[in-house]
Amino acid sequence: MRGRHPAGPEYVDHLAASELAKERVKAVLQTVAGSARLQEACERLDICEQRFHQLRQQILEGALSAAEPGVPGRRAQTLTPEQELIQAQQQQIAELQRELDAAKAREEIALVLSGRKAPESLEKKTLPPRRRGRPPGTRKNT
Repeated sequence: MRGRHPAGPEYVDHLAASELAKERVKAVLQTVAGSARLQEACERLDICEQRFHQLRQQILEGALSAAEPGVPGRRAQTLTPEQELIQAQQQQIAELQRELDAAKAREEIALVLSGRKAPESLEKKTLPPRRRGRPPGTRKNT
């Protein structure tokens, strides 16, 4: 046979879990594969057959639910209540800022149309227009 040898129940040793959980899963896998008898597994785990059947049922149901196909794509992020509150407040701040900007623009338009000068708080701070070419007095006389 080519390739790797099948790992079987020994593969459980490489997974992150408690030793008790690993022993239980290995015992269930060995009984399912037929490499261990039910009574041997019960003795090794120090449980009765009824409890072993319950464990096997839970382990196999967990494996089946994990093997179900999922929804493609990333899972939706769930926000904590604090994060939801912060997000709602940030949206409210942005909306109020837009309303303030619109009110300032309406006020400036009204002042311009009425012919009055806008207060300094509404006037735009602009730089003087940029001149092209050389500064005055630096031209070469030809």
